[in-house]
Order: sequence, then C-alpha cells, then structure tokens
Amino acid sequence: MAGMRHGGIPVAVDISIDVSNRQRTVLVNTRRLEAVARAALAAEAVTAAELSIIVVNDRRIATIHEKWLDDPTPTDVITFDLGMPGDPSLRGDIVVSAETAAREARRLAQGRQGWTPQLELAYYLVHGILHLTGHDDRAAEDRRRMRLRERSVMKAAGLPPPPRRPPRRRS
Repeated sequence: MAGMRHGGIPVAVDISIDVSNRQRTVLVNTRRLEAVARAALAAEAVTAAELSIIVVNDRRIATIHEKWLDDPTPTDVITFDLGMPGDPSLRGDIVVSAETAAREARRLAQGRQGWTPQLELAYYLVHGILHLTGHDDRAAEDRRRMRLRERSVMKAAGLPPPPRRPPRRRS
C-alpha cells in the first residue's frame, strides 16, 4: 500500500492488477501495460481497484465478442465491469487484442513514425479503464469527451497521444 494526498488528507491506495499475455503473435511487455494501467487509474483518481488485463489474439477476442456482445468479429478491447453496487472499488476485466493492435499500429504508422503495437495496446487499455470509471462513447458528444480524456490520460501516463484526429472543439 502506498499513500497519496487528496486535499491534504492521506488516502490509502489499494490497487491490484494482473496482466496475462495469452497470445504468441505479438511481443507484449506486460510490466509496461501494468504501469500504464496504474498511471491511468491515478489519472482517474482511483484509489481502490482490482483489474485483470488479458492480452489475446483476434480469434479469442472474436469468440468473446460473439459470446457477450453477439458480434462474431474481432475487436480491439472489451471491458467487463465486475463492480458491485455500493462497493467503491473499481473491479473489472479488460480484454485486448494484440493482433488488432499490431494491424492498427501498422496502418496508423503510415502517417506517423513511431506508433507501435505496444502503444496501441496501451491506448486500448486506457480506453477500457475509462469505460470502467464511467466514461461512455456511444453518443457523439460523449465520444468527443472520452477521446479528449483518452489523450489526457495517455499524456499523464507519459505516452504520446493516439494518432487519431483530436475531436473538434465547438466554436
């Protein structure tokens, strides 16, 4: 346990993160993903959490996608909120596809040097954590706010912003 200060008051931090790499296609730095998760939780002022981060291939995420969301296609990230009503702790599973990250990183790197599958996985992880902390991206305005928050959390984690167009600001 470590201590942080919130408004001058020490706050206990109880964060448990398990990162499991269950694929062999893409090189994954699980320690770096854990560090990104911790930085994202800190940026969201989460002081108690139990997270499981599972890195899989496209075939496995497509199976999960079909079972839980009725869509048989691979996707980038699926988040399962396992929190209980009245429990202030954040609890959840975040499943990310390393193959999708590699494919998307290659596509995005054409216009920007240095974007890697590891950075793309970090972005998926930040996106998943933001869902667990209450952010939504279904409606256009919510999506705009979430994209801005993703950029802010990536920066707080010491990472470059994702190479996607930043949301337009309203005049």
